Amino acid sequence: MIDGTVAIVGKPNVGKSTVFNRVLQERLSIVEDTPGVTRDRIYGDCEWLNKTFRFIDTGGIQLEDAPFQKEITAQVEIAIEEADVIIFMTDGRTGLSNDDEYIAKLLRKSNKPVILAVNKIDDITMINNIYEYYNLGLGDPIAVSGVHGIGIGDLLDKVVEMMPEKHSESYDGMVSFSVIGRPNVGKSSLTNAFLKQDRVIVSNIEGTTRDAIDTVFEANGKNYVVIDTAGIRKRGKVWENIEKYSVLRAKSAIERSDMCLVVLDGETGIIDQDKHVAGLAHDARKGVIIVYNKWDTVDKDDKTMAQITKKIRSEFQYLDYAPIAFVSAKDGKRIDTILPLIDLVYENLNKRIKTNVLNEVILDAQLANPAKPHNGKKFKIYYASQVSSAPCTIVLFVNDPELFHFSYQRYIENKVREAFGFEGVPISIVARKRAE
Repeated sequence: MIDGTVAIVGKPNVGKSTVFNRVLQERLSIVEDTPGVTRDRIYGDCEWLNKTFRFIDTGGIQLEDAPFQKEITAQVEIAIEEADVIIFMTDGRTGLSNDDEYIAKLLRKSNKPVILAVNKIDDITMINNIYEYYNLGLGDPIAVSGVHGIGIGDLLDKVVEMMPEKHSESYDGMVSFSVIGRPNVGKSSLTNAFLKQDRVIVSNIEGTTRDAIDTVFEANGKNYVVIDTAGIRKRGKVWENIEKYSVLRAKSAIERSDMCLVVLDGETGIIDQDKHVAGLAHDARKGVIIVYNKWDTVDKDDKTMAQITKKIRSEFQYLDYAPIAFVSAKDGKRIDTILPLIDLVYENLNKRIKTNVLNEVILDAQLANPAKPHNGKKFKIYYASQVSSAPCTIVLFVNDPELFHFSYQRYIENKVREAFGFEGVPISIVARKRAE
Protein backbone atom coordinates (compact mmCIF):
# COMPACT_ATOMS: atom_id res chain seq x y z
CA MET A 1 0.00 0.00 0.00
CA ILE A 2 1.46 3.35 -1.07
CA ASP A 3 1.21 5.98 1.69
CA GLY A 4 2.19 8.93 -0.48
CA THR A 5 4.14 10.33 -3.42
CA VAL A 6 7.33 12.40 -3.22
CA ALA A 7 8.78 14.37 -6.15
CA ILE A 8 12.43 15.50 -6.27
CA VAL A 9 12.78 18.70 -8.29
CA GLY A 10 15.54 21.22 -8.91
CA LYS A 11 17.76 22.76 -11.56
CA PRO A 12 20.05 20.53 -13.68
CA ASN A 13 23.10 18.84 -12.16
CA VAL A 14 22.30 19.37 -8.49
CA GLY A 15 22.37 15.61 -7.79
CA LYS A 16 18.65 14.76 -7.84
CA SER A 17 19.27 11.36 -9.43
CA THR A 18 22.11 10.59 -7.02
CA VAL A 19 19.85 11.25 -4.03
CA PHE A 20 16.99 9.34 -5.71
CA ASN A 21 19.23 6.31 -6.20
CA ARG A 22 20.57 6.61 -2.66
CA VAL A 23 17.02 6.59 -1.26
CA LEU A 24 16.02 3.59 -3.38
CA GLN A 25 19.40 1.89 -2.84
CA GLU A 26 19.64 1.03 -6.51
CA ARG A 27 20.70 2.82 -9.68
CA LEU A 28 17.39 3.47 -11.42
CA SER A 29 18.34 6.92 -12.69
CA ILE A 30 21.31 7.72 -14.92
CA VAL A 31 23.90 9.67 -12.93
CA GLU A 32 26.26 11.91 -14.91
CA ASP A 33 27.69 15.39 -14.57
CA THR A 34 26.02 16.45 -17.83
CA PRO A 35 22.96 18.67 -17.21
CA GLY A 36 19.63 17.43 -18.57
CA VAL A 37 20.31 13.67 -18.48
CA THR A 38 17.00 12.87 -16.73
CA ARG A 39 14.28 14.05 -19.12
CA ASP A 40 11.32 11.86 -18.18
CA ARG A 41 9.98 11.20 -14.72
CA ILE A 42 11.36 8.03 -13.14
CA TYR A 43 9.40 6.23 -10.44
CA GLY A 44 10.53 4.01 -7.57
CA ASP A 45 9.16 2.90 -4.21
CA CYS A 46 10.91 3.07 -0.85
CA GLU A 47 9.99 2.27 2.75
CA TRP A 48 10.90 4.40 5.77
CA LEU A 49 9.55 4.25 9.33
CA ASN A 50 6.86 1.75 8.25
CA LYS A 51 5.66 4.09 5.50
CA THR A 52 5.91 3.29 1.79
CA PHE A 53 6.44 6.18 -0.62
CA ARG A 54 6.48 6.44 -4.39
CA PHE A 55 9.46 8.64 -5.31
CA ILE A 56 9.62 10.54 -8.60
CA ASP A 57 12.92 11.71 -10.06
CA THR A 58 12.59 14.56 -12.57
CA GLY A 59 14.60 16.48 -15.10
CA GLY A 60 16.22 19.78 -14.25
CA ILE A 61 14.34 23.07 -14.63
CA GLN A 62 16.29 26.09 -15.88
CA LEU A 63 15.56 29.52 -17.30
CA GLU A 64 17.98 28.98 -20.19
CA ASP A 65 16.32 27.70 -23.38
CA ALA A 66 18.11 24.34 -23.39
CA PRO A 67 17.20 21.35 -25.61
CA PHE A 68 14.01 19.53 -24.52
CA GLN A 69 13.45 22.14 -21.80
CA LYS A 70 9.76 22.53 -22.67
CA GLU A 71 9.19 18.76 -22.38
CA ILE A 72 11.27 18.52 -19.20
CA THR A 73 9.36 21.36 -17.54
CA ALA A 74 6.04 19.72 -18.49
CA GLN A 75 7.20 16.48 -16.89
CA VAL A 76 8.23 18.31 -13.71
CA GLU A 77 4.88 20.11 -13.52
CA ILE A 78 3.12 16.74 -13.72
CA ALA A 79 5.34 15.37 -10.94
CA ILE A 80 4.50 18.39 -8.77
CA GLU A 81 0.79 17.79 -9.37
CA GLU A 82 1.13 14.10 -8.48
CA ALA A 83 3.23 14.65 -5.36
CA ASP A 84 2.03 14.90 -1.78
CA VAL A 85 5.44 16.25 -0.70
CA ILE A 86 8.13 17.92 -2.83
CA ILE A 87 11.88 17.79 -2.16
CA PHE A 88 13.50 20.89 -3.65
CA MET A 89 17.11 19.86 -4.32
CA THR A 90 19.78 22.59 -4.53
CA ASP A 91 23.57 22.60 -4.95
CA GLY A 92 25.67 23.48 -1.91
CA ARG A 93 28.79 23.96 -4.02
CA THR A 94 27.57 26.38 -6.71
CA GLY A 95 25.35 28.39 -4.40
CA LEU A 96 21.99 30.09 -4.85
CA SER A 97 21.07 30.90 -8.47
CA ASN A 98 18.32 32.55 -10.50
CA ASP A 99 17.11 29.06 -11.47
CA ASP A 100 16.68 28.20 -7.77
CA GLU A 101 14.64 31.37 -7.18
CA TYR A 102 12.46 30.62 -10.22
CA ILE A 103 11.80 27.06 -9.02
CA ALA A 104 11.02 28.30 -5.49
CA LYS A 105 8.30 30.58 -6.92
CA LEU A 106 6.91 27.65 -8.93
CA LEU A 107 6.75 25.47 -5.82
CA ARG A 108 5.09 28.14 -3.71
CA LYS A 109 2.28 28.31 -6.27
CA SER A 110 1.72 24.55 -5.93
CA ASN A 111 0.58 24.90 -2.30
CA LYS A 112 2.27 21.55 -1.60
CA PRO A 113 4.57 20.82 1.38
CA VAL A 114 8.15 21.57 0.29
CA ILE A 115 11.36 20.28 1.88
CA LEU A 116 14.45 22.32 0.98
CA ALA A 117 17.53 20.09 0.64
CA VAL A 118 21.04 21.36 -0.04
CA ASN A 119 23.06 18.60 -1.70
CA LYS A 120 26.83 18.08 -2.03
CA ILE A 121 27.53 18.99 1.60
CA ASP A 122 30.10 16.21 1.70
CA ASP A 123 31.80 17.12 5.00
CA ILE A 124 31.41 19.40 8.02
CA THR A 125 33.60 22.13 6.51
CA MET A 126 30.89 22.84 3.92
CA ILE A 127 27.96 23.18 6.34
CA ASN A 128 27.99 26.99 6.20
CA ASN A 129 27.07 26.77 2.49
CA ILE A 130 23.45 26.01 3.39
CA TYR A 131 22.66 29.34 5.06
CA GLU A 132 22.17 31.46 1.93
CA TYR A 133 19.27 29.15 1.00
CA TYR A 134 17.21 30.65 3.84
CA ASN A 135 16.70 33.53 1.36
CA LEU A 136 14.27 31.31 -0.60
CA GLY A 137 11.77 31.50 2.26
CA LEU A 138 11.09 27.76 2.26
CA GLY A 139 12.06 26.99 5.85
CA ASP A 140 15.13 25.32 7.30
CA PRO A 141 17.37 23.71 4.65
CA ILE A 142 18.55 20.14 5.25
CA ALA A 143 22.20 19.43 4.43
CA VAL A 144 22.66 16.18 2.48
CA SER A 145 25.23 14.34 0.42
CA GLY A 146 23.78 11.99 -2.14
CA VAL A 147 27.25 10.59 -2.89
CA HIS A 148 28.14 9.78 0.73
CA GLY A 149 24.64 9.25 2.15
CA ILE A 150 24.95 12.08 4.67
CA GLY A 151 21.62 13.51 5.89
CA ILE A 152 19.45 11.10 3.88
CA GLY A 153 17.86 9.73 7.05
CA ASP A 154 17.03 13.26 8.24
CA LEU A 155 15.54 13.98 4.82
CA LEU A 156 13.30 10.91 4.95
CA ASP A 157 12.28 11.72 8.54
CA LYS A 158 11.11 15.10 7.29
CA VAL A 159 9.19 13.45 4.44
CA VAL A 160 7.30 11.29 6.96
CA GLU A 161 6.62 14.33 9.14
CA MET A 162 5.21 16.43 6.28
CA MET A 163 3.27 13.69 4.47
CA PRO A 164 -0.47 14.44 4.65
CA GLU A 165 -2.59 11.78 6.33
CA LYS A 166 -4.14 9.45 3.79
CA HIS A 167 -7.80 8.54 4.14
CA SER A 168 -8.07 5.34 2.16
CA GLU A 169 -11.39 3.97 1.08
CA SER A 170 -12.71 1.01 3.05
CA TYR A 171 -14.70 -1.51 1.09
CA ASP A 172 -15.14 -4.22 3.71
CA GLY A 173 -17.62 -6.81 2.57
CA MET A 174 -17.72 -5.43 -0.97
CA VAL A 175 -16.16 -6.80 -4.14
CA SER A 176 -13.99 -4.09 -5.70
CA PHE A 177 -12.75 -4.17 -9.27
CA SER A 178 -10.94 -1.62 -11.42
CA VAL A 179 -11.60 -1.12 -15.13
CA ILE A 180 -8.26 -0.55 -16.87
CA GLY A 181 -7.04 -0.24 -20.44
CA ARG A 182 -5.53 2.12 -22.96
CA PRO A 183 -7.60 5.20 -23.95
CA ASN A 184 -10.79 4.87 -25.94
CA VAL A 185 -11.39 1.13 -25.51
CA GLY A 186 -14.75 1.72 -23.79
CA LYS A 187 -13.90 1.64 -20.08
CA SER A 188 -16.38 4.34 -19.10
CA SER A 189 -19.09 2.79 -21.27
CA LEU A 190 -18.49 -0.53 -19.52
CA THR A 191 -18.72 1.16 -16.11
CA ASN A 192 -22.00 2.82 -17.10
CA ALA A 193 -23.35 -0.51 -18.29
CA PHE A 194 -22.75 -1.91 -14.80
CA LEU A 195 -24.31 1.08 -13.11
CA LYS A 196 -27.17 1.32 -15.64
CA GLN A 197 -26.96 5.08 -15.40
CA ASP A 198 -24.59 7.76 -16.70
CA ARG A 199 -22.49 8.29 -13.61
CA VAL A 200 -19.24 8.60 -15.58
CA ILE A 201 -18.57 10.84 -18.59
CA VAL A 202 -18.61 8.86 -21.83
CA SER A 203 -17.16 10.25 -25.04
CA ASN A 204 -14.94 9.22 -27.93
CA ILE A 205 -12.20 11.67 -26.94
CA GLU A 206 -9.11 9.84 -25.67
CA GLY A 207 -8.32 10.71 -22.07
CA THR A 208 -11.77 12.02 -21.06
CA THR A 209 -11.63 10.15 -17.74
CA ARG A 210 -8.65 11.79 -16.09
CA ASP A 211 -9.16 10.51 -12.58
CA ALA A 212 -10.12 7.23 -10.97
CA ILE A 213 -13.79 7.23 -9.96
CA ASP A 214 -15.09 4.76 -7.35
CA THR A 215 -18.79 3.94 -7.43
CA VAL A 216 -20.64 1.51 -5.17
CA PHE A 217 -23.56 -0.40 -6.71
CA GLU A 218 -25.74 -3.35 -5.80
CA ALA A 219 -26.57 -6.34 -7.98
CA ASN A 220 -28.17 -9.66 -7.11
CA GLY A 221 -28.15 -8.76 -3.43
CA LYS A 222 -24.39 -8.09 -3.35
CA ASN A 223 -22.44 -4.85 -3.06
CA TYR A 224 -19.72 -4.05 -5.58
CA VAL A 225 -17.29 -1.17 -6.12
CA VAL A 226 -16.34 -0.34 -9.70
CA ILE A 227 -13.28 1.88 -10.19
CA ASP A 228 -13.16 3.57 -13.58
CA THR A 229 -9.70 4.81 -14.55
CA ALA A 230 -8.05 7.05 -17.07
CA GLY A 231 -6.56 5.38 -20.16
CA ILE A 232 -2.90 4.41 -20.01
CA ARG A 233 -0.69 5.62 -22.84
CA LYS A 234 2.88 4.92 -23.85
CA ARG A 235 5.38 6.66 -21.56
CA GLY A 236 6.55 9.00 -24.30
CA LYS A 237 3.13 10.62 -24.47
CA VAL A 238 2.41 10.81 -20.75
CA TRP A 239 3.56 14.43 -20.43
CA GLU A 240 0.65 15.70 -22.51
CA ASN A 241 -1.71 17.65 -20.26
CA ILE A 242 -4.77 15.47 -20.82
CA GLU A 243 -2.79 12.44 -19.59
CA LYS A 244 -1.36 14.08 -16.47
CA TYR A 245 -2.62 11.54 -13.97
CA SER A 246 -3.50 8.48 -16.06
CA VAL A 247 -0.71 6.05 -15.17
CA LEU A 248 -0.47 7.06 -11.51
CA ARG A 249 -4.25 6.92 -11.01
CA ALA A 250 -4.52 3.58 -12.78
CA LYS A 251 -1.80 2.10 -10.58
CA SER A 252 -3.54 3.50 -7.50
CA ALA A 253 -6.86 2.01 -8.64
CA ILE A 254 -5.22 -1.38 -9.21
CA GLU A 255 -3.63 -1.28 -5.75
CA ARG A 256 -6.95 -0.78 -3.95
CA SER A 257 -9.06 -3.20 -5.98
CA ASP A 258 -9.52 -6.93 -5.57
CA MET A 259 -9.34 -7.56 -9.30
CA CYS A 260 -8.97 -5.82 -12.65
CA LEU A 261 -11.04 -5.91 -15.80
CA VAL A 262 -8.51 -5.51 -18.61
CA VAL A 263 -10.51 -3.99 -21.47
CA LEU A 264 -9.49 -4.69 -25.09
CA ASP A 265 -10.88 -2.97 -28.18
CA GLY A 266 -12.56 -5.41 -30.58
CA GLU A 267 -12.70 -2.73 -33.26
CA THR A 268 -8.96 -1.97 -33.43
CA GLY A 269 -7.66 -5.28 -32.12
CA ILE A 270 -4.79 -6.03 -29.73
CA ILE A 271 -1.74 -3.75 -29.68
CA ASP A 272 1.45 -3.66 -27.58
CA GLN A 273 0.02 -1.07 -25.21
CA ASP A 274 -2.70 -3.52 -24.19
CA LYS A 275 0.03 -5.88 -22.99
CA HIS A 276 1.63 -3.11 -20.95
CA VAL A 277 -1.68 -2.32 -19.25
CA ALA A 278 -2.41 -5.99 -18.54
CA GLY A 279 1.10 -6.37 -17.16
CA LEU A 280 0.37 -3.77 -14.46
CA ALA A 281 -2.49 -5.93 -13.14
CA HIS A 282 -0.44 -9.12 -13.37
CA ASP A 283 2.56 -7.56 -11.61
CA ALA A 284 0.28 -6.32 -8.82
CA ARG A 285 -0.87 -9.94 -8.31
CA LYS A 286 -4.54 -9.03 -8.63
CA GLY A 287 -7.36 -11.11 -10.00
CA VAL A 288 -7.80 -10.53 -13.74
CA ILE A 289 -10.69 -10.79 -16.20
CA ILE A 290 -10.06 -9.93 -19.86
CA VAL A 291 -12.98 -8.06 -21.43
CA TYR A 292 -13.05 -8.00 -25.22
CA ASN A 293 -15.24 -4.94 -25.83
CA LYS A 294 -17.00 -3.59 -28.96
CA TRP A 295 -17.99 -7.14 -29.93
CA ASP A 296 -20.80 -5.61 -32.01
CA THR A 297 -18.24 -4.13 -34.42
CA VAL A 298 -16.58 -7.49 -35.18
CA ASP A 299 -17.52 -9.42 -38.34
CA LYS A 300 -18.07 -12.87 -36.92
CA ASP A 301 -19.31 -16.39 -37.49
CA ASP A 302 -19.54 -19.44 -35.23
CA LYS A 303 -15.73 -19.78 -35.18
CA THR A 304 -14.76 -16.14 -34.50
CA MET A 305 -14.95 -16.26 -30.69
CA ALA A 306 -12.73 -19.35 -30.56
CA GLN A 307 -10.24 -17.76 -32.96
CA ILE A 308 -10.01 -14.53 -30.96
CA THR A 309 -9.71 -16.49 -27.71
CA LYS A 310 -6.75 -18.35 -29.20
CA LYS A 311 -5.14 -15.04 -30.23
CA ILE A 312 -5.65 -13.54 -26.77
CA ARG A 313 -4.08 -16.58 -25.17
CA SER A 314 -1.14 -16.26 -27.54
CA GLU A 315 -0.64 -12.53 -26.94
CA PHE A 316 -1.20 -12.69 -23.16
CA GLN A 317 0.52 -15.94 -22.22
CA TYR A 318 1.23 -14.70 -18.69
CA LEU A 319 -2.54 -14.30 -18.18
CA ASP A 320 -3.50 -17.83 -19.18
CA TYR A 321 -5.45 -18.06 -15.89
CA ALA A 322 -7.73 -15.10 -16.76
CA PRO A 323 -11.27 -15.76 -18.04
CA ILE A 324 -12.37 -13.87 -21.16
CA ALA A 325 -15.70 -12.07 -21.68
CA PHE A 326 -16.93 -10.81 -25.05
CA VAL A 327 -19.22 -7.80 -24.65
CA SER A 328 -20.59 -4.69 -26.26
CA ALA A 329 -20.69 -2.07 -23.53
CA LYS A 330 -22.25 0.58 -25.76
CA ASP A 331 -25.49 -1.34 -26.29
CA GLY A 332 -25.24 -3.46 -23.11
CA LYS A 333 -24.99 -6.81 -24.88
CA ARG A 334 -23.46 -9.73 -22.93
CA ILE A 335 -22.71 -7.45 -19.96
CA ASP A 336 -24.53 -9.97 -17.78
CA THR A 337 -21.69 -12.46 -18.42
CA ILE A 338 -19.19 -10.37 -16.44
CA LEU A 339 -20.68 -10.26 -12.92
CA PRO A 340 -20.71 -14.08 -12.58
CA LEU A 341 -17.01 -14.02 -13.56
CA ILE A 342 -16.33 -11.31 -10.97
CA ASP A 343 -18.03 -13.44 -8.30
CA LEU A 344 -16.02 -16.49 -9.38
CA VAL A 345 -12.68 -14.66 -9.32
CA TYR A 346 -13.47 -13.10 -5.93
CA GLU A 347 -14.31 -16.54 -4.54
CA ASN A 348 -11.05 -17.92 -5.96
CA LEU A 349 -9.06 -15.00 -4.53
CA ASN A 350 -10.23 -15.94 -1.04
CA LYS A 351 -10.07 -19.71 -1.49
CA ARG A 352 -8.14 -21.72 1.10
CA ILE A 353 -6.94 -25.27 0.44
CA LYS A 354 -6.82 -27.79 3.25
CA THR A 355 -3.19 -28.68 3.89
CA ASN A 356 -3.70 -32.45 3.73
CA VAL A 357 -5.58 -32.18 0.42
CA LEU A 358 -2.92 -29.89 -1.07
CA ASN A 359 -0.16 -32.32 -0.08
CA GLU A 360 -2.01 -35.21 -1.72
CA VAL A 361 -2.09 -33.26 -5.00
CA ILE A 362 1.60 -32.32 -4.74
CA LEU A 363 2.58 -35.94 -3.95
CA ASP A 364 0.57 -37.28 -6.89
CA ALA A 365 2.18 -34.66 -9.17
CA GLN A 366 5.67 -35.75 -8.12
CA LEU A 367 4.88 -39.43 -8.61
CA ALA A 368 3.38 -38.82 -12.05
CA ASN A 369 6.27 -36.63 -13.21
CA PRO A 370 9.37 -36.46 -10.99
CA ALA A 371 11.67 -33.48 -11.46
CA LYS A 372 14.67 -34.18 -13.69
CA PRO A 373 18.00 -34.41 -11.83
CA HIS A 374 20.30 -31.39 -12.09
CA ASN A 375 24.08 -31.88 -11.70
CA GLY A 376 23.37 -35.27 -10.20
CA LYS A 377 20.96 -33.84 -7.60
CA LYS A 378 17.28 -34.72 -7.45
CA PHE A 379 14.66 -32.13 -6.44
CA LYS A 380 12.29 -33.28 -3.70
CA ILE A 381 9.19 -31.65 -2.23
CA TYR A 382 8.59 -32.80 1.35
CA TYR A 383 5.63 -30.66 2.37
CA ALA A 384 3.35 -27.93 1.03
CA SER A 385 1.20 -25.26 2.66
CA GLN A 386 -0.95 -22.38 1.44
CA VAL A 387 0.30 -19.46 3.51
CA SER A 388 -1.99 -16.75 2.15
CA SER A 389 -4.88 -15.94 -0.15
CA ALA A 390 -5.70 -12.91 -2.33
CA PRO A 391 -3.60 -13.94 -4.15
CA CYS A 392 -2.89 -17.59 -3.42
CA THR A 393 0.65 -18.18 -2.16
CA ILE A 394 1.89 -21.74 -1.66
CA VAL A 395 5.16 -22.56 0.08
CA LEU A 396 6.92 -25.81 -0.78
CA PHE A 397 9.42 -27.12 1.76
CA VAL A 398 12.12 -28.82 -0.32
CA ASN A 399 15.61 -30.29 -0.15
CA ASP A 400 17.22 -27.54 -2.28
CA PRO A 401 15.34 -24.46 -3.61
CA GLU A 402 18.05 -23.95 -6.26
CA LEU A 403 16.86 -27.15 -7.99
CA PHE A 404 13.30 -25.85 -8.43
CA HIS A 405 13.41 -25.19 -12.17
CA PHE A 406 10.94 -22.76 -13.72
CA SER A 407 9.43 -25.46 -15.94
CA TYR A 408 8.74 -27.70 -12.95
CA GLN A 409 7.26 -24.74 -11.08
CA ARG A 410 4.82 -24.26 -13.97
CA TYR A 411 4.03 -27.97 -13.86
CA ILE A 412 3.20 -27.83 -10.15
CA GLU A 413 1.10 -24.69 -10.66
CA ASN A 414 -0.86 -26.36 -13.46
CA LYS A 415 -1.55 -29.39 -11.26
CA VAL A 416 -2.80 -27.10 -8.48
CA ARG A 417 -5.09 -25.33 -10.94
CA GLU A 418 -6.39 -28.64 -12.29
CA ALA A 419 -7.27 -29.75 -8.77
CA PHE A 420 -8.59 -26.54 -7.26
CA GLY A 421 -9.52 -24.15 -10.08
CA PHE A 422 -8.27 -20.67 -9.16
CA GLU A 423 -9.55 -19.26 -12.45
CA GLY A 424 -8.74 -15.55 -12.72
CA VAL A 425 -6.22 -15.64 -9.88
CA PRO A 426 -2.39 -15.61 -10.01
CA ILE A 427 -0.68 -18.28 -7.94
CA SER A 428 2.71 -17.73 -6.31
CA ILE A 429 4.70 -20.87 -5.54
CA VAL A 430 7.74 -20.39 -3.32
CA ALA A 431 10.34 -23.05 -2.54
CA ARG A 432 12.05 -23.00 0.88
CA LYS A 433 14.65 -25.35 2.28
CA ARG A 434 13.22 -27.69 4.88
CA ALA A 435 14.71 -27.21 8.32
CA GLU A 436 17.00 -30.06 9.26
